[in-house]
Amino acid sequence: MSYTMTEKILARVAGVPAVRAGDEILARPDFVIAYDFPGYTDVFFKEAKEDFGVDKVPSPERFVLFIDHMVPAAAPKEEELHKVTRAWGKEQGVPVHEREGIGHQVSAELGYATPGAFAVHFDGHVSQLGAFGTLAIGARKSVLETFVSERMALVVPGSVKIEVTGTVQPGVMARDIFHHLVRVMGPSSCRFKVVELCGPVIDAMSIEGRQTICGQAMFLGATTMLIAPDAKTLEHAKGRSKIALDPVYPDADAHYDRVVTVDVSDLAPIVVAPPSPANTRDLTEYAGLEVHMGYLGSCASGRLEDLRIAAQVLKGRKIKPGFQLHVVPTSQAIMSQAASEGLISTLVDAGAFISSSSCDYCYGRIATMTDGQRAVSTGTLNTPGRMGSADSEIFICNAAVVAASALEGCITDPRPYLANTEGSAA
Repeated sequence: MSYTMTEKILARVAGVPAVRAGDEILARPDFVIAYDFPGYTDVFFKEAKEDFGVDKVPSPERFVLFIDHMVPAAAPKEEELHKVTRAWGKEQGVPVHEREGIGHQVSAELGYATPGAFAVHFDGHVSQLGAFGTLAIGARKSVLETFVSERMALVVPGSVKIEVTGTVQPGVMARDIFHHLVRVMGPSSCRFKVVELCGPVIDAMSIEGRQTICGQAMFLGATTMLIAPDAKTLEHAKGRSKIALDPVYPDADAHYDRVVTVDVSDLAPIVVAPPSPANTRDLTEYAGLEVHMGYLGSCASGRLEDLRIAAQVLKGRKIKPGFQLHVVPTSQAIMSQAASEGLISTLVDAGAFISSSSCDYCYGRIATMTDGQRAVSTGTLNTPGRMGSADSEIFICNAAVVAASALEGCITDPRPYLANTEGSAA
């Protein structure tokens, strides 16, 4: 019989020979990942002990916590939350990684992105680990089950296969490709399904670009996204993987709920206009619209290739006076490498404000906008109030668009600035 990647991974963690989409199983996650956030981890800690009488989490070696929001703390209650998390980790023997970057990225750097593994988090953006062939699901408060039991109840999701074909044009990046998928397929097209992403464009794409696409799976309505491991994946995993597992691949005749082919040959840089991450539009529709702020960062698009292309656009130039460009590398390791390559100095010389890795810019805790302001952003969301006032606007775009718009003070096509360089599906 033939199986999808999801069916194979979940059969292993359910301890059964095989599962099919729709089966109800009890799965033992290989990894339980979380960041401390009010109403989630602090509640898990409390309820596990007080409501379930569990003093120690089962198999603490499977757990990892990140402190990546409210960093640094700006109020006593924020630091108190961090203290609770540190203390719980010490008591339980669970590692707590603080000020190392955004947990979704750092977990990959630390080896939790193990090909063939099953990971859970309460935050759906953990799906970016699918770039490494890890089935990583955001389960919201159902993650509490893993704090009190070895296993969690799960219905095996069906799978949708998306093949991305064509030739990627200069100035087009992974953000454009993903949001084009949303435009073509619809924001609910993969509802409660796992997307298996493949095709020559994905094969040629960097791991960073794959992380960008997989991390946004929820905006197709998907439970998560997976890419079958290749040589790039296995090389990244070598010496990093937390556990020894064989990589998992779909069978050639596996059953999919839907198979879609999307050609991106004619795709140009896009923007995702407010008020919804489903509103993918051609950049040309908004070119020239005044913007006041730029954000380059987040778990979606603050990696080296994003910083490199932004530096390429900005090198030897100055951002428009009054424009605020915030650059936040996704992890401290990325920050360090960017500094070694001279990217940080290039961005600073152009007038960018560089901050240490944090989730805080993405959800508006830092660099908030006021009424009537607009931002170009590589953040994850453009819903009203996400970066401040409900009367401000966020246009999601790729890193090159953010950089070019910073120079002009309006939404700007970056391709003239990249005319003498090769394009990237980063």
